[in-house]
Amino acid sequence: MEPSYLPTRWELRDFAASYVLLSVTFGILFVGGGKALKGAFEAMPFFTSYLFALSFLTVGVGFVSHELAHRMVAIRFGRAAAFRAHYGMLALGIATALAGFIFAAPGGVYHRRDIPLRERGLIALAGPVTNVALAVVFGLVMAVSPVLDPADVARVGGFTLSTDGLLLTVGGIGVVVNCILAGFNMLPFGPLDGGKVYLWNTSVYVCVAVPSILLGAGAYLFVFVVS
Repeated sequence: MEPSYLPTRWELRDFAASYVLLSVTFGILFVGGGKALKGAFEAMPFFTSYLFALSFLTVGVGFVSHELAHRMVAIRFGRAAAFRAHYGMLALGIATALAGFIFAAPGGVYHRRDIPLRERGLIALAGPVTNVALAVVFGLVMAVSPVLDPADVARVGGFTLSTDGLLLTVGGIGVVVNCILAGFNMLPFGPLDGGKVYLWNTSVYVCVAVPSILLGAGAYLFVFVVS
């Protein structure tokens, strides 16, 4: 099969489904899980919808960019590559979010496994590095956002939320989400990207994984545990 830069119709379908379902999954988590979901929509419908919209703008973008980076690097190496959603894991992600925590493995980019370790490592590295780059971009969005009046700010968990400070809010959540995505994927276990990078080059792995995992763990603890 010749490598192609243009995704097929079923690949676009899988990307769209994963984008929507993963964004909904994190939206449920942002609200507080299944127990809080019904009451939140009844008591604060606009604010709850706002949280879900933020998830689409941050989680969805971070995930799709991560997978597209894998795909593009594989194709640059002349390898046929395509994204496939894992619908069972997407359903599990929603179920865990309803329970108040999250376990999400929405799918991935598939390509031939019998390729040089260097290629496999660079293809794997592309996803987390893209999330780190996005975290920087979202951080810049925060930096150029105006300072908010405390009276206009509401807090949900560790997120500062305000309809008058959309850029600040999107920037903050974007930084957190992309740090978590980069850190989680750089863990050297199972099918995660970190394991493939580690097998290719330990030094590269350490240079990327250590800051990514520390930032990801810190972001997760700050938002979902401490706050």
